[in-house]
Amino acid sequence: MNKLLSLGQALMVMLLLFSCKTPTPKDLGKEILIPQPTKLIATGSSFDWTAKTKIYVEEGREDSKGVANYIADLIAPSTGYITEVESTTNPASKKGIALVISENESFGNEGYKLTIDEKRVVVEANKTAGLFRAVQTIRQLLPAKIESDTLQAGPWELASGTIEDQPNYEFRGAMLDVVRHFFDVKDVKRFIDLMASYKMNVLHLHLTDDQGWRIEIKSWPNLTKHGGSTQVGGGKGGFYTQEQYAEIVKYAQDRYITIIPEIDMPGHTNAALASYAELNANNKVTELYTGTHVGFSTLATDKEITYQFVDDVIRELAAITPGDYIHIGGDESHVTKKKDYIYFVNRVQKIVTKHKKKMIGWADVAAAELEENTLAQFWQTKPKNALLAVKQNVKIIMSPANRTYLDMQYDSICPLGLHWAGYVDVDQAYDWTIESFVEGISKENIVGIEAPLWAETIKTIDDIEYLVFPRLPGYAELGWSKSENKNWDEYKIRLGKQKERFQQLKINYYQSPLIPWANEEIVPVVE
Repeated sequence: MNKLLSLGQALMVMLLLFSCKTPTPKDLGKEILIPQPTKLIATGSSFDWTAKTKIYVEEGREDSKGVANYIADLIAPSTGYITEVESTTNPASKKGIALVISENESFGNEGYKLTIDEKRVVVEANKTAGLFRAVQTIRQLLPAKIESDTLQAGPWELASGTIEDQPNYEFRGAMLDVVRHFFDVKDVKRFIDLMASYKMNVLHLHLTDDQGWRIEIKSWPNLTKHGGSTQVGGGKGGFYTQEQYAEIVKYAQDRYITIIPEIDMPGHTNAALASYAELNANNKVTELYTGTHVGFSTLATDKEITYQFVDDVIRELAAITPGDYIHIGGDESHVTKKKDYIYFVNRVQKIVTKHKKKMIGWADVAAAELEENTLAQFWQTKPKNALLAVKQNVKIIMSPANRTYLDMQYDSICPLGLHWAGYVDVDQAYDWTIESFVEGISKENIVGIEAPLWAETIKTIDDIEYLVFPRLPGYAELGWSKSENKNWDEYKIRLGKQKERFQQLKINYYQSPLIPWANEEIVPVVE
């Protein structure tokens, strides 16, 4: 009995000591964050996320609860915690983690304030998107092994202090070409998750081209039945049903990412021309195309059936796309006469507007008369077309191929990608400034940055990751952080310390020799 009593007393003492554990001193200023936050103040202590920690949200805020459930689910596999989410009238007064919509307009749509002390973590934002961006910061403040899909040993501590943060640009995106090679819903979701972890907010899906048509259009079913049947190299293609597309859109929405679909036209249209004879000038279908040349195809711009086709496609796509924009391509339409091209773009712009969307086009569309709410995407190595768009008071998405194209090889021995715009290693991708890159295109003319990934040479999600990482975090920082704080020599150190996080996420990344990859030991899985 005495032995049992002493054992019980010992356990009580241990529990008491554990509950009164002195917080670990930690320096918030030394934590590795990408993108770099706007303002940071360290207070030298820490918050310990334990099995008893709860997440509190305001009563009636189902959107906030969605963000809380996201982070609770994210940390569950590595910690083993089933983190309870609780609604209350005053979340910030509770010990634990509080997500608060403060309706402070100075935060904008995505800004936030993160306050961490020994008892609580409080996130304040004007919009739920700001809460979600703050959660990505919390995620990076936790040890990299938080990303593991198997149980890991703690502790799970956050350095104390205050972070005030908001994006420099409203548009921070990437593009995925699912035409040259088709990628299924699972792969697109994986891409979305990796984008979200670095606070990116736009995924542009290139859905149609010469080699395939990847989105179901119910009024023109042969587009996918025939036009979607192949891909580069002649392999089996594929397409998304409208239900699958809606699933992708919803998955992205839950991560505060907007999907922008692209239907490329009047060029890059051989898949459509092979599916329907009436879209061709000669009323004959073309052969399916599985090569990689560009500029040889065009819709018949002088036929009314062409505009009925475009109207049907935009109508169906607009109905399942909640975002503001539809991308109409418009690049490399070399066999379309200029006057016909201008007529086509002007008319398609009206169709997009009729369906209550705004048009985006590659900067080539600046040859037409653009509405001011249209966006032009600068991609060429020379800015002539983008400058024409600026003269029409049209804002620019910055995607210069020699800086942002994710399909450009890192170097001459890179096994994937192309190099027509040059080699783009990690320094080339990061070490430039969006608002001063082109004379005549300043910050007031720019909505943000997008990094396109074309798929001529890639077939798997591993291929995607190899070309995307480690360049994507740099594009995220260029879009989010203030340019005056940008420093390549400092950034490459932070990027190198993402090594363990990349490994825990099982990212197939390119280990650029330009980056001092930190040799952090991976903590073994707890059995």
